[in-house]
Amino acid sequence: MISIKNISKNFGKHEVLKSISLELEKGECVALIGPNGSGKTTLIKIILGLLYATEGTVTVNGEIVGKDVAYRSIIGYMPQMSRLPENMTVAQVFALLKRLRSDVETIDESVYKMFDIDGMKSKALGKLSGGMRQKVSAALAFMFSPEILILDEPTAALDPVSNENLKDKIKQEVADGKMVMITSHNLSDLDGIVSRVVYLMEGEVYFDKTIEELQASTGEERLNRMIVESLKPQTA
Repeated sequence: MISIKNISKNFGKHEVLKSISLELEKGECVALIGPNGSGKTTLIKIILGLLYATEGTVTVNGEIVGKDVAYRSIIGYMPQMSRLPENMTVAQVFALLKRLRSDVETIDESVYKMFDIDGMKSKALGKLSGGMRQKVSAALAFMFSPEILILDEPTAALDPVSNENLKDKIKQEVADGKMVMITSHNLSDLDGIVSRVVYLMEGEVYFDKTIEELQASTGEERLNRMIVESLKPQTA
């Protein structure tokens, strides 16, 4: 679904991404992780067409990113920090986006209902707590039944019950053949969800392994421990 070939990105003399190549397929839930400054957000923005790569190409379902924005219609994006107009009410935002996406026949309101967005629909976005904003952002990401979901720190600021409910929804989307990419600093939230881990380090792919490969190489069951063991210096 997403083909990333030799993507590099420079900001002046600073090279943020260094020849990244990845193939992301249907039915995968990929954890894109790494320390701050490793290039995760930059790579996501290039996939979304919000930044241009210095070198390389990204294609989504065969469409080259940068030539046409139509491919974005199949992507649901949940940013870490929502940038929605703070003076609009929750109801106004959903109504506006439904009008803009009137071409979509299948509306998925399961997350909307799961998080009781109706209960906050009269509130201005600028008055919402961090957790409420996160719920609105999640409901919008899933609303138009996208084939691809890119979720940036999706469980941050959520209460434990909402956290588990969202994780169950992500699992269902993967089971239905969607492609999901998740970034998170809380690796325990990714246990039982992700099927593959792409670890970025200083703008390069440090490793790209399935959960089964990580389990076999580390002997660990929890993702957090798998990553810790994978990052230990190799001894002869």
